[in-house]
Amino acid sequence: MELIIGGAYQGKRALAEKLHPEIMWISGESCTMEELIRCQGVDGFQKVIRRELQEGRNPEALAQALIEKNPGIVLISEEVGYGVVPIDAFERSYREAVGRTCTRLASACTRVTRVICGIGTVIKDA
Repeated sequence: MELIIGGAYQGKRALAEKLHPEIMWISGESCTMEELIRCQGVDGFQKVIRRELQEGRNPEALAQALIEKNPGIVLISEEVGYGVVPIDAFERSYREAVGRTCTRLASACTRVTRVICGIGTVIKDA
């Protein structure tokens, strides 16, 4: 499992495509859970977490399912925890869920790369 993370519009997808030209990427905004469990890579993983919360499910359970059922997946996720804390309760829960879920996944990853200004910095390589 690999996690590529960074802020909005920082070049995460371009770096992921360069590192993994063989992967057929799916969108976190529209993929089904079955597709997520079977895919090679997902872009916009934070959107999967948003949908899990909106549908009343626990995103940390999703993380465990990915670890067990798709340990080779490459996840691209936006960091959403920086900046002003949202006033809206759901948005605060979402922000926290993304952080907790990505932290859980990062612990299971063999590689975690943080992308800033299109430059990837490997922060975990086990």
